[in-house]
Amino acid sequence: MCGIAGILTKTEIKNSLETMMVRMQTALQHRGPDDQGIYISPDRQVAFAHTRLSILDLSAAGHQPMSTPDGRYWITFNGEIYNFRELRLALEAKGEKFYSQTDTEVILKLYQQQGAECVNHLRGMFAFAIWDNQEQTCFIARDALGIKPLYYWQSGSTLIFASEIRAILASKLPSIALSPEGLYGYLVSGTVPEPHTLIAGIRCLEAGHWLRWQAGNVREQQYWQINFTSETISLTEAKEKVRNALVDSIEHHFISDVPVGIFLSGGIDSSSIVALARQTQKGNLRTYSIGFEENEWNEGELAQKVAQEFDTEHTEYKVTASLGRELLPKFLASIDQPSIDGFNTFCVSQIAHQDGTKVVLSGLGGDELFGGYKTFQEVPKMVRWGQQLQKIQPISTSVGRGLASWGTSPRIKRLGEFLQQKPTTATAYRSFRGIFSQTEAVKITQYYLKDSSNQLPFPIWEKGVFQDKSISTNLPSLEDEVSRLELSCYMRNQLLRDSDVMSMAWGLELRVPLVDRGLLEAIASIPSTIRLGEGKQLLIQAIPELPNWLLNRPKRGFFFPFQQWIEKDWRDYFPEHEMGKDINLKLWYRRWSLAILQHWWNQVAG
Repeated sequence: MCGIAGILTKTEIKNSLETMMVRMQTALQHRGPDDQGIYISPDRQVAFAHTRLSILDLSAAGHQPMSTPDGRYWITFNGEIYNFRELRLALEAKGEKFYSQTDTEVILKLYQQQGAECVNHLRGMFAFAIWDNQEQTCFIARDALGIKPLYYWQSGSTLIFASEIRAILASKLPSIALSPEGLYGYLVSGTVPEPHTLIAGIRCLEAGHWLRWQAGNVREQQYWQINFTSETISLTEAKEKVRNALVDSIEHHFISDVPVGIFLSGGIDSSSIVALARQTQKGNLRTYSIGFEENEWNEGELAQKVAQEFDTEHTEYKVTASLGRELLPKFLASIDQPSIDGFNTFCVSQIAHQDGTKVVLSGLGGDELFGGYKTFQEVPKMVRWGQQLQKIQPISTSVGRGLASWGTSPRIKRLGEFLQQKPTTATAYRSFRGIFSQTEAVKITQYYLKDSSNQLPFPIWEKGVFQDKSISTNLPSLEDEVSRLELSCYMRNQLLRDSDVMSMAWGLELRVPLVDRGLLEAIASIPSTIRLGEGKQLLIQAIPELPNWLLNRPKRGFFFPFQQWIEKDWRDYFPEHEMGKDINLKLWYRRWSLAILQHWWNQVAG
């Protein structure tokens, strides 16, 4: 896991490339404290920067940017390729010679042989750029499920890319202004939906896409999309298929030249990772969890019990309101883009870092793949209900307007807006998962842009803010549609992005074995009636090692006691926000979202 950055240009900034690259590299130093490097091509069309967190081949042979022996191809790479050994053997059989034990060199040689097609053979998490000195082209790619981030900005023939937005801004080339689409998307969903960012002009390369730059011209193309295709299969066959795919993924995610730990919350997903790790790995297993003084929030004892069950070396960090407050300044400084999440990953990553661990596994992704959220039951109900109400138009629209205008709670207001739109899975999902209603989001966006030249398109939700080209439509069931929305919206835009930034703030590589292309493709044909059964029954039945006392507990999300802390100990960080009486800010996550946005903007805008 590393930090990458680069500048591609024809004419504009060739004389100051060194200075810019040093600034960008410095902005990414936290992502790779073990090594750093800069490459500038002889014609000064391209400059790459890299900061390295050494996980595979800890020697100097893993230094980046890395080149082929003839100097034609250069790469800067962030991530891990879990099948690199298999790929290496295939390349060696074709006569390729290797000079390191890294996955980086495998990508480089694979691209040398196959060009853009190489991404279809890579299993893992990645964002990388490869420069071809002969063809004068740069190939930039991001992994299929969007685990690793990659942002870019283009003006004229110049394109800048980096692992974090802060590094692009460190080049001092982009002007700093809020993006209306990014801001609106953040307010509606609690995070910025890709390909937008909060900075106008900076975009996120979408998951499952690559980009090619040549002489200032840019071409972007999708190479993978989520695709659920239901096939006839028995429950026994489904359990076996899931079990085999999970074991395969866990084994691949433990490939490392340094010890690997596990984040253990005490829930089904992280406990499943520990259970399978105990089956596939020898020796000590390190696990890490967070506990609280407040009994109604504390699940630390449960995590300890799971650790005892599977004989792990367990470390718990008890977060109090005062300790959390001490961590807030560093947490706020670590934010690359605000969201309503991230603090939990930030805290548990700190304890893993302090314990000397450099790689951890997380159970993130289990709810999205196996139906662990309420959305899997509630969103299909909303769609069917909305479809029935559509038959009595315009009554449903009138009811919707009334609820949106006079609703007593944020959820009722969002429901009112849903009734005024076509009852699709996407509109129902947005209503159920929403933070602010669309009307509220427009008002707040206008508040932030009142002194800006940016004009707010209205209604902005019809301008493609939530369109996702990477997803196949016409899925077998409404539940499959919810699964792909959870994977591509909440998981990708919030959970994965926060996990990356907040773990890297502590120089920690976070891996997600349940967010694996091989796993998803292996189980994609299981009908939703089996795969998405309530309570994640398929996942549970595929892992009989899980103890009954864990399975018989009611599902609880992993939450911090934010409401209490914000109203008391953290009050000076989360003051009352003047947004008008018609916008309810009593709920902690609404107040948090505006306060975090303001803290971030103060840092960025200076």
